[in-house]
Amino acid sequence: MTPAYVLIVDDDPALLQALPEALRLRMGGLTVDTADSAAAALERIAARDYNAIVTDIKMPGMDGFALLDQIRARQPDTPTLMITGHGERALAVKALRRGACDFVQKPIEREYFVALLCRAIQMNELSRNLKQQQLTLEQRATDLERTVEQRTRDLQEANKIIRSPLRWLMAQNQQLEKLVQQIGQAADSAFPILIEGETGTGKELVARAIHQLSARRDQPFVAIDCSAKSNTAIEEGFQLADGGSLFLDEIVSLPLPTQAQVARVIQDRQVQALGNKTPVPVDVRVMAASSVPFELAVRAGWFGQDVYCWLNDVVITLPPLRERDDILHLAKDFVAEASMEFGRPCREISSAAAQVLLHHSWPGNVRELRNVMRRATLLASDVIDQQHLSLLDGSRMSTRRSGPTAIGPSLKEIAEAAAEDAERQAIRQALRACKGNKTEAARRLRTDYKTLHLKIKQLGIDAGRFKKTPSVGTRP
Repeated sequence: MTPAYVLIVDDDPALLQALPEALRLRMGGLTVDTADSAAAALERIAARDYNAIVTDIKMPGMDGFALLDQIRARQPDTPTLMITGHGERALAVKALRRGACDFVQKPIEREYFVALLCRAIQMNELSRNLKQQQLTLEQRATDLERTVEQRTRDLQEANKIIRSPLRWLMAQNQQLEKLVQQIGQAADSAFPILIEGETGTGKELVARAIHQLSARRDQPFVAIDCSAKSNTAIEEGFQLADGGSLFLDEIVSLPLPTQAQVARVIQDRQVQALGNKTPVPVDVRVMAASSVPFELAVRAGWFGQDVYCWLNDVVITLPPLRERDDILHLAKDFVAEASMEFGRPCREISSAAAQVLLHHSWPGNVRELRNVMRRATLLASDVIDQQHLSLLDGSRMSTRRSGPTAIGPSLKEIAEAAAEDAERQAIRQALRACKGNKTEAARRLRTDYKTLHLKIKQLGIDAGRFKKTPSVGTRP
């Protein structure tokens, strides 16, 4: 038996001496306290939590029944044995009804009394263990409830980020904060909007965000890839977007006469439908995008000067990912998004993987980063490590993120890098407009085929990917 504490209460000094001695002889590890009155017993009970209490019923002052009531109030789980005189069956029954666990009659038979007390102590131990288990279960339930509440809050925050049309611009960054502010101001206006930025920087996402933040949010949003559509498709786009927003991606790939027609539709707010002699009125908010800076496209003769002057009330320029300092912030958001979608428990990006992400040049920008992190989420079981980023080509390491140095790049190096970026974007734009035909692209760029071929090879451009014709309508 484990160590136990017993209190014996009686006004008979001889019994208070005899019973403890008998119990110590027969029960190991037992500590026995005595009290010669109910008042003295209550003082003992206040100081110690007993495993069992034995009390006489008939005592001067407070009797055994009154003491039993106090024990039940103060220590309801402590078993109490009542001592009755020989033949006092009615008192014994009354004691049981009032909460005593058992009774023993005088004269007390030692072996029987020890057996009753052992059973009472065992009952108390079981009760204590059960209560402790119950408390443990309640604590675990409370902890689980807190965990569920925290996970729910985390999911709600993640859902807010995922549902936000500007979630990929939410980093604490002055440049991005100004961009978000500009987008919000553009949404409140009714002006046409030009959006410029490299492929994958999120031009269509910006257009969709402006639409969702505007008063036209409940009306259609129609996106058209101008490099793959006819004049008729663009006219139909105006009609489909009536009341809402029309996004013209790569507008600079349209022939100059078609560009002028688009500007005229915007100005006149009506479109000449095919086979219809009467112009059809349209109420459309137009947003146009280009992966080549519009001013460069105007100088190159790809974008009409008059069209540019008509549409450039609001020009939003998206920075390439390599020039942003929130790559890890975006990566974590994309992991959270993919984890919810795929049911994967990824919660962390290792330091080695973070270094790979920070030093990659990201030619595909935000779109490339999102694809990389979605695939990494599928491959990783918990922590995304370097081996899960196998989509990244190790040769594409950016020299712009090598960390702070005592001496920055020279003006010549900056100019060379800018010229290379401009050449790359111009060649991609021409190949897209010519559907991958390098001969036509060379003619458009006013250079010879051999020079263009060498440039394509030097800049690592895959001309074959531009031979695919995008599908009609909105794109993911």
